[in-house]
Amino acid sequence: MTPALLTSIDSSNHIHLIVGSNPLAGSRCSKSLEVGAKPRLVAPPDAEFHYGLQKRIDEGEVEWMKRAFEDSDLIRLGREEVEHVVDAVFITLGAKNPLSTHISSLCRRLRIPVNVADAPNLCTFSLLSTYSDGPLQIGTTTSGKGCKLAARIRREVASSLPSGLGSAVERLGSMRRKIWEEDHAANLSMDLEAEEDDSGQKASFNRLVTPGDADAARSRRMRWLSQICEYWPLQRLATISESDIDHVLQSYSTSDKSGLDPHMLDERSKRRNIKLVGSGPGHPELLTTAAHKAILSADVILADKLVPAPVMDLIPRRASVHVARKFPGNADQAQQELLELALSALNEGKIVVRLKQGDPYLYGRGAEEHSYFTQRGYVPVVIPGITSALSAPMFASIPATHRSVSDEVLICTGTGRKGAAPDPPPYIPTRTVVFLMALHRLSALVDSLVSEKKQWPPSTPCAVIERASCPDQRVIRTTLEYVCASVEEEGSRPPGLLVCGNSCSVLLKHQQKWVVEEGFRGFDDIGGMGLASSEMKEVMATSRV
Repeated sequence: MTPALLTSIDSSNHIHLIVGSNPLAGSRCSKSLEVGAKPRLVAPPDAEFHYGLQKRIDEGEVEWMKRAFEDSDLIRLGREEVEHVVDAVFITLGAKNPLSTHISSLCRRLRIPVNVADAPNLCTFSLLSTYSDGPLQIGTTTSGKGCKLAARIRREVASSLPSGLGSAVERLGSMRRKIWEEDHAANLSMDLEAEEDDSGQKASFNRLVTPGDADAARSRRMRWLSQICEYWPLQRLATISESDIDHVLQSYSTSDKSGLDPHMLDERSKRRNIKLVGSGPGHPELLTTAAHKAILSADVILADKLVPAPVMDLIPRRASVHVARKFPGNADQAQQELLELALSALNEGKIVVRLKQGDPYLYGRGAEEHSYFTQRGYVPVVIPGITSALSAPMFASIPATHRSVSDEVLICTGTGRKGAAPDPPPYIPTRTVVFLMALHRLSALVDSLVSEKKQWPPSTPCAVIERASCPDQRVIRTTLEYVCASVEEEGSRPPGLLVCGNSCSVLLKHQQKWVVEEGFRGFDDIGGMGLASSEMKEVMATSRV
């Protein structure tokens, strides 16, 4: 089989004609929009579209010709600058439809690129399975032998690439352009400078300068760039920053070396300096393996105030630790202090772990911190944690969902930005709602829930779960009618959350106004889990005997 000519086509403002109304037609329209083309869809007036395609039609992104295909569409619906001939045709009707063969023949005669779904013999081009990362695009094709296999190969290739390679391609491309512009400008102005001003010449100015010397001086930076692109590992290339590029350009203006240390770049790539780590609900054995490894590798730990002591005890002694000094009215200042401490440590080349309670992206300001560090040249590794929003109800024998009782879960915050009270959700009998950070303003929250606007029945079962998975875990089972009184009488034991909904009474029921349950023994019956390390060793030694 003769290999195909693979090309990269600028499709900006091209007209793509899509024939058909099935989900594949929607996919073709989406791809056309993605590359900057204007899709025009030919389908009957009674055609039924997938929701996504219908939405694009309603919003005017896709123009729908509400009729059957006409031969003249090929030479009438295109751009004016190419005499209204369409730029490409995508037929989604399949190989067995006679119209597919007819349109393909017309396109071949008019030399219009045509692609027919599942019919390689009717196509003049095929679509590649593509991976995109900024300016970097990688496409694979099996020449019509199997699109699923092409997608699999593309995924395998993409997974082997270092993260940030697309941004590195952008930076190296900018560097290449700067070198060319500076060398070109120097070449044009060199003789003029020599004629107009010979002051400041070095003692060797009378040495014969050969054409080879001049060419070497002008091209050495470009040769260096070509060589690193050809021979350096991709992982090293991906670590080159804007400041590195400026350093290279400056170094080559005064010497014949780049001034860039490959060993330093390799060390930088290995150290992925900043990690946003979720510590889970509290029990150290609920840490993920990745989170535990991150803690052990850290030079600096910046922890939330509510990360429990058993988790903090895992931090190696060599690591410096700073606990957030957050209290009401000081949250933003304390957060900024942590960010500045982290940035200072990163600039010193240290590995920083931002240790967060629960999961970093669930009311943990993780995305804000990710943006902060990324904008300063440090892309964080984010390690998820088991969120208490789902694990705490489980530890309290409350199923978040249960057939015929609760078919949805809603996670809300009880405290908005700068302490403002958020608008709670209305009552839905089949919904379980988990309120985080709500116990300090419980009375106002309950008043809002049972109001005429939200219509939560005061008899709705609920539970206050505090210090979930820790030895001093406490669960108060009650209803919205008595939850405020129960917390006022029993006292507060943060961190805690409120679970509301009929699922709270699925497994355990009570007749009293409220019931208090103390302690956590959830791992006692799992071989070895829940034991201290010394007890674990004793158990293992006994089992060996």
